[in-house]
Amino acid sequence: MSDDFALAEFLFPEDGPEADYESLYPRRAVSEGVMVTRFAPSPTGFLHIGGVYTALINERFAHQSGGRVLLRIEDTDRKREIEKGAEMILEALSQFRVFFDEGVTAEAGEGGGETGVYGPYRQSLRGRVYRDHVKALIRRGKAYPSFATTGELEELRRRQEALGADPGYYGEWALDRDLTFEEIRAKAAAGAPYVVRLRSPGSPGERVGYQDLIKGPLEMQANVQDVVILKTDGLPTYHFAHVVDDHWMGVTHVLRADEWLASAPVHLQLFEAMGWAPPQYGHIAPVLKAEGSSRRKLSKRKDPEAAASYYAELGFPEEAVREYLMMLMNSNYEEWRMERPDAPLEEFPVSFDRMSAGGALLDMNKLADVSKNFIAGLSKEDLYRRIYDWARRYRPDFADILDSDPGYGAEVFHIEREAASPRKDIAKWADGPEVFGYFFDSVFEGAAEARGPLYPEGMKDEDVRAILRAYADVADVADDKNAWMEKIRVLCDGLGYARDKKTYKKAPEAYKGQIGDVTMVIRVALAGRRTSPDLYEMMRVMGRERVAARLGA
Repeated sequence: MSDDFALAEFLFPEDGPEADYESLYPRRAVSEGVMVTRFAPSPTGFLHIGGVYTALINERFAHQSGGRVLLRIEDTDRKREIEKGAEMILEALSQFRVFFDEGVTAEAGEGGGETGVYGPYRQSLRGRVYRDHVKALIRRGKAYPSFATTGELEELRRRQEALGADPGYYGEWALDRDLTFEEIRAKAAAGAPYVVRLRSPGSPGERVGYQDLIKGPLEMQANVQDVVILKTDGLPTYHFAHVVDDHWMGVTHVLRADEWLASAPVHLQLFEAMGWAPPQYGHIAPVLKAEGSSRRKLSKRKDPEAAASYYAELGFPEEAVREYLMMLMNSNYEEWRMERPDAPLEEFPVSFDRMSAGGALLDMNKLADVSKNFIAGLSKEDLYRRIYDWARRYRPDFADILDSDPGYGAEVFHIEREAASPRKDIAKWADGPEVFGYFFDSVFEGAAEARGPLYPEGMKDEDVRAILRAYADVADVADDKNAWMEKIRVLCDGLGYARDKKTYKKAPEAYKGQIGDVTMVIRVALAGRRTSPDLYEMMRVMGRERVAARLGA
């Protein structure tokens, strides 16, 4: 028995590479060109909007090719994992309707379940799989235990810095690389904690090249570091776990954030050490934010719009967010959409060639425009239901108001939306109470003190009262628009206001003001603001009693 074989048995007596993984995880029968992709987030914080973007990219390429996409939770970093982190990820993905063919699901009780035959899909449940493969590497002399303490590693770093050497644990600087079996057994028997490291075959100056699906041909420094593949807690590092999982889960294309680009040489080396063909890698440029004349990565710490939950809380429709992310994904998507306004986005042929290698700029104004266009096309019933459902979760006080008269609420939100050019004043469900709250009496009455200063500048209080009294006497929401407009003109004649702007401009000294001043007084009295939908349409929706009450008040 070789020392390497004996060492593997000593370190992992209960685990063994003899497990028949070929039977446990049968190779997927996929045709050429078919992609099996995965989205593999870590439950260490909220899901970034860039994560939703990455998930959508993986879903689109897989399904366009006739393949499958799986959701794997990479939860081996116990120190950084947050409570219910996985559940938050599942909820965010569900909110934006990014669905997977297999993997972790939100069903099957608290914490979610799984679907698919290549699981478990949570890395914390796959410890035996990783240990078996670490043991196999040790047997072949391609990995070894390292007992280096934090203090020893810090001293190593200081010596390298003093000598101008590249930092890290490699070659002559790898303290435990050449320990004998007897030395290892003595340290382990004494209870010394250890990690397992890859015995890197890389040499200084060596270059490795590969074809990135998004960035094109790349050449990088080969890995020389003896990277940790198994931590002291018995769980693998990301480097090793994803290699094992992607192989046995049959992943053909790894489309991931380009923060992992620098690690590609490590991962390619690990696939080689295991004797496996690597998947094709594509590194997705980050979502960027404009800051002055420059751009930077969207920050989880500084930017509220970095959180996927931000869009749900404000009530951006998931369809609009997905639509906008497709625009970020491929530069020709917007043109395609203009030519096919009613086509499902799934018909768009996504392409790696059309993806930005430098970064996608998140423009909230552009997202708002996309969202307004989508909302403008909703039916009255659908629009009301969506605003109500959002309010019930995020603004229950407003949902309670809507409950008092659902039919009225539906008419309010739908005002001026059946015209040839429908109103586009709602970009998100949170705009419902903000834009149309004044239609509801409890909201309107609560803001009464703000109305006075909104009347036309310089107009005397007695003139405001005179306009409102005169209009209250003739107001009738049953009038058609022509009859309503004629009543306003007659009212102007009787109160000393010009019937139109042109007349007023010819002789301003002859009038107190013009028709726009009169309608502004009525608008402020009814809405408590200077801007609103068409005054006639607003009154028609408010109804006779509400209009009379507000004019009287």
